[in-house]
Amino acid sequence: MSEKIKDIVELRRTAGEVKKHVVITRIMGLLVIILIAIISVAYVISYFYDKFGSFTVKVSKYDMVNQGLTLSETPDYDHTVSLLNADIAYEMTNISGNDLPENIDMINGSHNGKNYIAYTFYLINGGEDTISYEGELYFENVTKGVDEAIRVAVYENGEKTVYGKTKSNGKGKESDCDEEFLSSTLVMRNSRSDFEPRDKDKYTIVIWLEGNDPDCLDNIIGGTMKLGMNFRIVEST
Repeated sequence: MSEKIKDIVELRRTAGEVKKHVVITRIMGLLVIILIAIISVAYVISYFYDKFGSFTVKVSKYDMVNQGLTLSETPDYDHTVSLLNADIAYEMTNISGNDLPENIDMINGSHNGKNYIAYTFYLINGGEDTISYEGELYFENVTKGVDEAIRVAVYENGEKTVYGKTKSNGKGKESDCDEEFLSSTLVMRNSRSDFEPRDKDKYTIVIWLEGNDPDCLDNIIGGTMKLGMNFRIVEST
């Protein structure tokens, strides 16, 4: 009789262990699925960020806190920050710069078109000192030589300057450009002195692939780019 009871207990224990093992296996499987989903989402975000690029604008947090140099997507002073992110352009094919809207620098914030990136923002002196500042527009990353045909138009308080890479033969700027990129990574640099309290400078950055550029060829298809613009105080009084 005792042997039968022992056998029954052992059978129950085994059944319980099997059930516990099944539960643990299901939980582990669920955790694996969740982990794969998280990794997949992170990959997709990274993929689109790398493939289609972005444009960011920033000022030194030190300059913002201590001197009041700030950024805003509107000319108002009610919401200023040290970092701005333009909306990503998910696809860009080549166009002519002549086809860009005439009022492209008259819309605040992100206002991308079908085949161009456009972003308007304001640099504001929200402090109490008159300052001098310097700005740099630069490539953070470029692949497949897409910068060979990239054009960057900078509107500074309404005045437009178009920048492009030096001709591939090394002989100066392209015919549709006002200035050449300063280097392989630096698009342009500007500066302003006597930037008084409550002054604001309006900037519009427009980026496109120039279809009339001789280097706008099939080999740059799939190329990626990221650009950034940084402002810093160089002198204050």
